[in-house]
Amino acid sequence: MSSRQGKKYKLAREKVDANKYYELEEALKLLKEISFSRFDESVDLAVRLGVNPRHADQMVRGTVLLPHGTGKETRVLVFAKGEKEKEATNAGADFVGAEDIVEKISKGWLEFDKAIATTDMMCMVGKIGKILGPRGLMPNPKTGTVTFNISDAVSDLKKGKIEFKVDKAGIVHVATGKASFAVEKLTENITSLVDTLIKLKPSTSKGVYLRGIVLSTTMGPGIKVNPAFTRHIG
Repeated sequence: MSSRQGKKYKLAREKVDANKYYELEEALKLLKEISFSRFDESVDLAVRLGVNPRHADQMVRGTVLLPHGTGKETRVLVFAKGEKEKEATNAGADFVGAEDIVEKISKGWLEFDKAIATTDMMCMVGKIGKILGPRGLMPNPKTGTVTFNISDAVSDLKKGKIEFKVDKAGIVHVATGKASFAVEKLTENITSLVDTLIKLKPSTSKGVYLRGIVLSTTMGPGIKVNPAFTRHIG
């Protein structure tokens, strides 16, 4: 980090009260105010959950369609043949194919953000599972990316459907939009995500479930958010 960037970060951090839990709208206004980068930073949300991810019955993962998207163009790849190949193209998929795409990926091509596959293609896609899996690109029926309903799957990803999964520390990290978004749009995106997390609370999770919520931009300091706003959702 350059001294210039360091100075900007320090000034931004000085405007944040590290001991305060901000109301969501207040936190978002402050976040936009202290955003100092020349590019349109992502607004990142970190939610600490009262779960133990080492236990299979406390693994929180899922998908949510953000009302206003992430602000990032999602390049969608579809593994399909025949009529489903045409359906994918008509739905706006960026890349569509079968054996040719599998071979291309096996040689190192990874110029896409999300992958969808029809169920009958998964045997073929499984051959490149070691490439796609570690990068979070493997189609999965649990996230709606292994399906014959290709049109809706492509549409949802293009509109802003995202996946999330609690990490080993019990934290869910998600990009919920861009710093240029209006506070109202960011509020709706964040509320949709948190609402989904609440609905996915494992029955075996005891005590406080939403233990901490922190907002930040890509380059900025964290801002603690009062979890009380979640009482009005879900």
